[in-house]
Amino acid sequence: MQQITIYTDGSALGNPGAGGYGVVLMSGAHRREISCGYRLTTNNRMELLAVIVGLEAIKKDGYEVVIYSDSQYVVNPVEKGWLMEWERKGFKDKKNPDLWRRFLEVYRRHRVRFVWIRGHSGTPENERCDLLATSAARSAKLIEDSGYVAG
Repeated sequence: MQQITIYTDGSALGNPGAGGYGVVLMSGAHRREISCGYRLTTNNRMELLAVIVGLEAIKKDGYEVVIYSDSQYVVNPVEKGWLMEWERKGFKDKKNPDLWRRFLEVYRRHRVRFVWIRGHSGTPENERCDLLATSAARSAKLIEDSGYVAG
C-alpha cells in the first residue's frame, strides 16, 4: 500500500483576521504544494482546513496517510478519540462544526494517522507550510470564509 505524507499549517493575522493555509503532500518522488487565503477567519479554521484540503487532494480512496501538524486543536480530537463523541452529539457547543463534518467525510476514505510536531522547530516541510499559509494570508486575492461565524 502506497503511503502519502501530508504536512499542514494554518495562519491568521489577527484572530479573527486574514488567514491562510499551507499544505505539502508527498508520495514517492511526487510533491505538491497547496495554499489559499481568506479575508476573515481564525487560526483554528485554517489549521483544520489545511488538513481537509490535503486529504481532498488525494483522488483515490484507501491510502495510508500520515499527517504532520503543529495544531493540537486538530490532532488531539482525532488521536484521543474525542471527535467521534462530538459527532455523536451533533457537534453541540463545538466550534467549526462545518469543517469537522467535512473532515470526517474525507478522513473516512483513508487510513489516517496524525503526528503532532512543534511549530517553528526547523522541520523543513512544516516551515514551508508556515510560509505558504502566512503568504496566502497576506495575499491581495483573499476570498471569504463562508463558514466563519463572528462571535
